[in-house]
Amino acid sequence: MSTPLQSIPLTTLDGQPATLADHAGKVLLVVNVASKCGLTPQYEGLEKLYREQNAAGLEVLGFPANDFMGQEPGSEDEIRQFCTLTYDVTSPMFSKTPVTGNGTHPLYQALIDAQPAATGEGPLREKLTGLGLPTNPAPGILWNFEKFLVGRDGQVIARFAPDVTADDARLRGAVERALA
Repeated sequence: MSTPLQSIPLTTLDGQPATLADHAGKVLLVVNVASKCGLTPQYEGLEKLYREQNAAGLEVLGFPANDFMGQEPGSEDEIRQFCTLTYDVTSPMFSKTPVTGNGTHPLYQALIDAQPAATGEGPLREKLTGLGLPTNPAPGILWNFEKFLVGRDGQVIARFAPDVTADDARLRGAVERALA
């Protein structure tokens, strides 16, 4: 069963054409990632979750984005090297994907439209504002490492704020329910 979300053209980190349909029948955790962010250590937990649940049908899909203070400045090759050498990332990765502003990738526009509110929204927004950093107004992507959970049927089930980590009970529970 295909949804419009699954037919949006994507490009892998290796430059190959792709769509979410390549992962049809799987539960997807779609994450906008960055190599030089305070939240970058989340790669470790995301990779752990991927390795624990991949056989049950979970794919963690990383979409590098340079939208927040230039925290993903590298080329696709530099991103691959960083992810492999620093966090031993084996989950699927995609080419740089804009997630904010006029250039928001159609995938991210569809994800935001499907799930405008994020679980756990608030604490990180307050922290960023307190640091004097500009934040995207909701429902836009707040920062790096925002997560969207897509069910086996291709429908968006949940959205999690960037500071909701892969070991957070809310995210883990949603993943487990989606895989059941």
